Amino acid sequence: MVDPTLLLRRRERLAVRHMHERQAVARRALAEAPAHLLVERLAECLAEAYGIDDVELYQVDYRLAALLPLGGGETLTSGDDPAWRSFDEQAEVVDGPARYLPVTMRGERMGVLRLAPVTGHASELAEIATMLAHELSAVRGSTDRYTVAARSRRLSLAAEMQWELLPGRSRARPAFSLAGQLEPAYAVRGDSFDWADDADRLYLTTLNGMGEGVAAASLTSLATNALRNARRAGLDLGDQAALADQAVWAYHGGTQHVSALLLQLDLATGLVTAVDAGSPRLMILRDGEVIDQELVAQFPLGMFEGTMYHEQRFHLAAGDRLMVVSDGVLDAISAAGQYGDQQLASFVRDARSLAPLQAVRSLLADLRAFVGGDLVDDAVAVCLDWAPA
Repeated sequence: MVDPTLLLRRRERLAVRHMHERQAVARRALAEAPAHLLVERLAECLAEAYGIDDVELYQVDYRLAALLPLGGGETLTSGDDPAWRSFDEQAEVVDGPARYLPVTMRGERMGVLRLAPVTGHASELAEIATMLAHELSAVRGSTDRYTVAARSRRLSLAAEMQWELLPGRSRARPAFSLAGQLEPAYAVRGDSFDWADDADRLYLTTLNGMGEGVAAASLTSLATNALRNARRAGLDLGDQAALADQAVWAYHGGTQHVSALLLQLDLATGLVTAVDAGSPRLMILRDGEVIDQELVAQFPLGMFEGTMYHEQRFHLAAGDRLMVVSDGVLDAISAAGQYGDQQLASFVRDARSLAPLQAVRSLLADLRAFVGGDLVDDAVAVCLDWAPA
């Protein structure tokens, strides 16, 4: 007689082997697919391996207000839709025979994969959705299909330049979660943000190039790349600002400048090194209280020749949320008046339970509702949660 325990173990090992085989087939299908046919090749694989005959990728649009189907069809804008619940909660959502899975890579939320009909295989299908996210990231530079499909309308040229400049919209690691958003998303001009992380540090910069249209976007691009060049050369934060200042001055001779806030976070200790070069607003949410983090303002980048920048330091506490907003947020005006400090502080407190990407999305949606449409001035909002191990 066969030992039931041994039989069960054999079945479990066989199930695991079959799971790995199915995932390997999906990985190979994605890796070998033409860049513009990732979803189609994945759908063929899922039909054969799982009997799934309805596959759709919904990508989040630039405004974070709609989920747009790659294959055409209904745009999803209601937060109650199962696809949006999956996107917001970053979890599987089951709706009858359909299953919605987040398509996310290293915290970068790209959209949601809808599969139907589905029975079982929850964890392996979730991993396949993550594989798709990695492949989408890998091919974006070689095909416009996914970029175009994520737009609900045409971008202005300046906005095209700004979005191409971003390293991503969100990032997550065990020690932190970060997200940023630009508004008006389809016509942003000079406002932007940049970030990079390594083993023990996170660099975060927010920028606002003066002027309008392409001129503002070009100015911000120059400053961003100058800061990256200095950072990658191993320069300290103050020297990074000084090099970018020289680059902007060399091209514009003081007629144009960029307001910037440079932050470097030690991921182990919470020590923040900062350079405030005419920066946006910096707040910390700690234990339900909004704290204005005071920094000594220094000259914007490129305003004067040979400016020396001084570093300042402060500490985050475990569980702190850091929020950076540009003047386009505080100066938003409607018939009811100015959005202002009090309303912003109230929002930051009320949004504490939201993940950073949801928080910046909700803030800018709140602003659009406040002004009754798109913002007149550019705005950038960045949210960072620090949660050391």
